[in-house]
Amino acid sequence: MRDFLPADKAHRERLLAIIRESYRTHGFDEIETPVAEDSERLHAGLGGDNEKLAFGIQRRGLTGDDLAAAASSGDPLDLVDLGLRFDLTVPLARFYASHRAELPAVFRSIQLAPVWRAERPQKGRYRQFVQCDIDIIGEPSNRAEAELLIATLDTVDRLGLQGAFLRINDRRLLIGMLHTLGFPPGEHEQALITIDKLDKVGPDGVVEELRERGTTPAAVEALDAFFRRPQTMEFLSFGERAIRKALPDGADDAVVAELAELGQAVMRARGADPSEVLLQFDPFLVRGMGYYTGPIFELAHPSVPYSLGGGGRYDGMIGRFLGTDVPATGFSLGFERLVDLLERSPLAGERAIALLHDADVPVADLLSLKSVLVAEGARVRLLVRPRNVKPALDALTADGFTHFAFVAAGAVAPESLELRSLQVE
Repeated sequence: MRDFLPADKAHRERLLAIIRESYRTHGFDEIETPVAEDSERLHAGLGGDNEKLAFGIQRRGLTGDDLAAAASSGDPLDLVDLGLRFDLTVPLARFYASHRAELPAVFRSIQLAPVWRAERPQKGRYRQFVQCDIDIIGEPSNRAEAELLIATLDTVDRLGLQGAFLRINDRRLLIGMLHTLGFPPGEHEQALITIDKLDKVGPDGVVEELRERGTTPAAVEALDAFFRRPQTMEFLSFGERAIRKALPDGADDAVVAELAELGQAVMRARGADPSEVLLQFDPFLVRGMGYYTGPIFELAHPSVPYSLGGGGRYDGMIGRFLGTDVPATGFSLGFERLVDLLERSPLAGERAIALLHDADVPVADLLSLKSVLVAEGARVRLLVRPRNVKPALDALTADGFTHFAFVAAGAVAPESLELRSLQVE
């Protein structure tokens, strides 16, 4: 959990403003949910391994013998009745179940908010971080995925990140691949967990771990041979032929066609050059959350080895709260990773002026001058003119100021100001 200095905070807020406005232009509406949810809901099996990282809030009124009994029961839910949200998807499912009658048949939501996980702190992993989610609830067709992906790519463009692309797969194709290779259903979950480590340990590491776990030998050998096919690891294009080429024989024709149609719609909407690497089919993209039921995707960039966001279809989750299945799909941008990649710059069109004044300028004159500039839409800071001006100007530039002016006693009329640029040419 971190503090942010003014320049860092301004950079984050600028990016959040771009993301929020971009999503709104694509027809999504922003909602807000509480930071805490019922523990039983957070531990309902919807959050995968993230449930183990949830911060619990101790039950109110537990003292003395009651506290000791709850602590010794072995069930952590005896000690807590609330927890801090570890993602925004579980709260959204609860929100929709609670407010369905007040929402449109197809609901497009935005959530930009902090979440908490009891991570082991390290580079890129924090105990409090911001997620930027868009979700579409109530649309069963791949039109929903197409909207999500176009909105995401457009938002990345507006942020100024060049070269980003989407890796796409489908959980149904993953399960079909495991079945074709000979993994029995009881081994699917563990096989997917291991395959999800492919980018870290490589094909040999995946095969070795499955062998160590005692997974069906024939299936492991079939996966090893599948890894070694030249075309298996070539994720360079997207289309029905490319998808079939990357999968073992017997892949579900309907799912392949649906995924190819999704890719074609995105490429056409973007006006993408056929040679542009905008989409990649990755037969080993897993997305660790077990609630995904259909297409899954990740945002990638050549400059980093990790994803910058991801999501997928989770048709079964809302039914856990509502009692009736509702189609749903969503995408979450990895905001903290984007912050690290994107350069700091002033808000587009913002005029931020520093008035470096002599110490003897009357405060009433300074405030009057400042009020005029603020009324004109400028951001204004008053600063006593230091003996050494350069460090002060460098600090103002770092804080996002665009202009400065010197103010002397008796020369405080707005028209007398000589504004000078702080922008680096």
